[in-house]
Amino acid sequence: MVNPLISAKARRNLAVCGLVTVIAAGAATAPAASAGTAPGPQESLGKLVGKEFPGALAAVRGRDGVEENYTAGVGDLKTEQEVPVDGYVRIGSNTKTFVATVVLQLVGEGRVKLDAPIEKYVPGLIRGKAGDGREITVRQLLQHTSGLPNYTAFMHDDIFEIRHRYVEARDMIDRALRHKADFAPGKGWRYSNTGYLVLGLIVQKVTGRPIAEEVTRRVIERAGLTETYWPGPGDQSVKEPRPRGYAAKKSLGELADITELDPSWGGAAGQIIGTPSDLNRFYLALLDGKLLKPTQLREMKKTVKTPDLFPGWEYGLGLVKMKLSCGQVAWGHGGDIDGYETRNAATTDGRAAAVAVTALPSSEAGAKKVIDFVDAMLCAK
Repeated sequence: MVNPLISAKARRNLAVCGLVTVIAAGAATAPAASAGTAPGPQESLGKLVGKEFPGALAAVRGRDGVEENYTAGVGDLKTEQEVPVDGYVRIGSNTKTFVATVVLQLVGEGRVKLDAPIEKYVPGLIRGKAGDGREITVRQLLQHTSGLPNYTAFMHDDIFEIRHRYVEARDMIDRALRHKADFAPGKGWRYSNTGYLVLGLIVQKVTGRPIAEEVTRRVIERAGLTETYWPGPGDQSVKEPRPRGYAAKKSLGELADITELDPSWGGAAGQIIGTPSDLNRFYLALLDGKLLKPTQLREMKKTVKTPDLFPGWEYGLGLVKMKLSCGQVAWGHGGDIDGYETRNAATTDGRAAAVAVTALPSSEAGAKKVIDFVDAMLCAK
């Protein structure tokens, strides 16, 4: 899983890591846009699929609470089966918002302090040239200002060679700790999956239960997310109905099926599976104050300006503030993991849009098209 927020060029530098042309086919249909009108959701989604993305699926909710689902492309390049409506996908770094929500719930309960050093909760875990847990705070982990090096930058380049390997969070943290800190704590901003693995261990230490269980109990169940789950140890599949996910395979020179893989290396930074409609439901519940007390939600929405994010985006505590092309503001995150990319956001007046494509972008233009879809849906009148 790579940074889901940065440009495609920068993304390739952090990657863990001729194609097939597909025909757009949707669960819902819409007439072609007439001159002078913006294209509708179905037409816009259809424009996403092609050589980069075999399939796409989206859920769009209006202020009135009515949600429509759309699909385009094919869900299986081998059988040419259609993309399932609101199918399951790996939602990657959207997992961070779930984890941040649990941490902030613990803050609200007085069990964790945002500006306390992480040494208080995981003594001795972070030492050496990568950083010092006595100087890094919980807030800095949540906001990517800790300086901890990003472990995914040091993973194997070919996901196909490691796809079935199970790892523990500590394995990935140790991998990062062999490298020099990006900067002193609080003196910069750089996206770090490592910080969220540490947050997962902090939750485990404080509650006595694993992060997957706490996210399920405190967030997934509380928000009524019936189509979201944290895959357990050894679960390498994605529930059906789901489109198959693809990644570029160097030996083939084309996209290859990567649906089945062990996501343990994503952990608290990117392991969750869900659907576009459940992503909308989660972010709307979060913004509505159903998951956090007002004080903690305000802390979550305190953002910093950052390098590498797309223009107009700022990072809070596991939550991204996005300035839309229509001048309004939306909140979300997004996620990349081999086989799937999700882009999603919601507004405080009840609008939400989530889209998933079945491969990671291979170009700057491809990455922007996915983001532009969400922007267009939220700005539509």
